[in-house]
Amino acid sequence: MKHKSWLVVVLCWAVLLTSSGVSFADDNEEVLVLQPDAEGIQRVFIILDSYEYAPARISVEAGVPIEFQLENQSFLTPHNFIIDYPAVGLQHNVSVDAGDSAMIRFLVETPGTYTCYCVNQFLFFPSHREEGMEGRLEVRPAGH
Repeated sequence: MKHKSWLVVVLCWAVLLTSSGVSFADDNEEVLVLQPDAEGIQRVFIILDSYEYAPARISVEAGVPIEFQLENQSFLTPHNFIIDYPAVGLQHNVSVDAGDSAMIRFLVETPGTYTCYCVNQFLFFPSHREEGMEGRLEVRPAGH
């Protein structure tokens, strides 16, 4: 009987974790436009929580170093941050456990729009990306 109670608790948590609001990075969302700081780095703090990245749309200038400070504010849920465009040298896959943080630094030379996402999944439920955990990195031409 003890195992059945534990299973009920786990299933209840699963339902709660997968039924939160869905947030897609769409064209109507506000874009955070980054500018280089005194050290010449475009920095941003990104929250990973409840199947979303906040901010979900970030605009940067090509050819200027970028730093993402990722913080997973979920209580139990691990997340990851994947951006995979090998043709432009943009490949990152960072796992961030619940309550932890991570930092990535990179440089993008090619203007364009690049999607980032989380592929974590609990059992048979939809993946975090399928639940809407996507963001966009919009790279402006240098000097813009």
